Amino acid sequence: MFNYTKDDILKMVADNDVRFIRLQFTDIFGTLKNVAITTSQLEKALDNKCMFDGSSIEGFVRIEESDMLLRPDLNTFCLFPWRPGPNRVARLICDVYTPSGKPFDGSPREILRRVIAECASMGYSLNVGPELEFFLFYTDEEGGPTLKTLDNGGYFDMGPIDLGENARRDMVLTLEEMGFEIEASHHECARGQHEIDFKYSEALEAADRMMTFKLAVKTVAHRHGLHATFMPKPIFGIAGSGMHLNMSLSNGKKNAFASSTDKNGLSPIAYHFIAGIMKHIKGITAVTNQLVNSYKRLVPEYEAPVYIAWSAHNRSPLIRVPAADEHAARVELRSPDPSANPYLSLALVLAAGLEGIREKVEPPAPVDGNIYEMSPAERKRKRVESLPGDLREAIEEMKKDKLIHAVLGKHIFEKYVEAKELEWLEYKTKVSQWEIDNYLSKY
Repeated sequence: MFNYTKDDILKMVADNDVRFIRLQFTDIFGTLKNVAITTSQLEKALDNKCMFDGSSIEGFVRIEESDMLLRPDLNTFCLFPWRPGPNRVARLICDVYTPSGKPFDGSPREILRRVIAECASMGYSLNVGPELEFFLFYTDEEGGPTLKTLDNGGYFDMGPIDLGENARRDMVLTLEEMGFEIEASHHECARGQHEIDFKYSEALEAADRMMTFKLAVKTVAHRHGLHATFMPKPIFGIAGSGMHLNMSLSNGKKNAFASSTDKNGLSPIAYHFIAGIMKHIKGITAVTNQLVNSYKRLVPEYEAPVYIAWSAHNRSPLIRVPAADEHAARVELRSPDPSANPYLSLALVLAAGLEGIREKVEPPAPVDGNIYEMSPAERKRKRVESLPGDLREAIEEMKKDKLIHAVLGKHIFEKYVEAKELEWLEYKTKVSQWEIDNYLSKY
């Protein structure tokens, strides 16, 4: 984490021939937005005097209260490697404030900040190592995305089978130029599917990096004539893309999840954290899996979790305990997908885990067998419940969960539910190609 001052920013802009600065922020559905300024307006922006029309951003404010202020987080200054000199382009991630100088209740970054502050008051900080999967597709003659993949590869395949290898290599180099520490990159299990893993960081920085990661991946893919998508399930019959969250709490320099005496290497704090997430995951799912399409991924036999359970020995449950030494003890939440807003997702997961710690909630016994192969009676006997089956069910679970109300606040909660209910209604009333193929001639 940097500790830049206003003078540092001005010097870096001058030294690197920067002419344009993108002031970035994220709406409640995880879409990256920006206001572009020239260097002539930079001091004004650094003095927190840059305003924008919030009524134009989905889920922000009504038109009669539209003015919003952007306050740049100086430590997020970054040069875009794909816009070299002369006239370079940089970015600053911003917090959104009201004209009266108060943090805006509809800002996802502010929601995460509040939960991080609660975490700090309990003596902890959250570290997150995300794993984002994505697909690379060919584009058509007009540059639009197709569903034609570059390869028929599988796990860890390499060229010439993996024709996306060149694009992925450039993505890694670009991300490293932007300050990422890349730990691994590889072909995933589905054709055309890839994963790039970067080192864990504190929760707010991790969420910022997830947004930056998606921007960089899409930009580099475009420069290769490809389309990168973080849509959860673009192709029927093969695995979808996940956004696994590897998490641990630190207490000073100590990993609060680690135990040298527990058989799974986990402390009581870690078990309470797991229990808190499991308690609230049904309602959280509407945020971590926010699209109608998200639930086409959450089906048996395609590596995504369907059942609410945890284990240290297999990958079918919701929460996995990866094998690790004491310093790297962590839990992996496997249900989120990369369409999710990372700020809201991390805020809710962290809040649920903290509640589990405060109330000393105990998780159920681990389920170490393959849950997909269990009969309904066996799952019932083991008290293994299921995640919501579709967006409508997830929204109903979200509406019942008081923790989610409290974390998101009235503004975001109501805007989010309203938008997702409209999304479900539109989906439900549309006639799909599947219906045409199966019913048009038959009836």
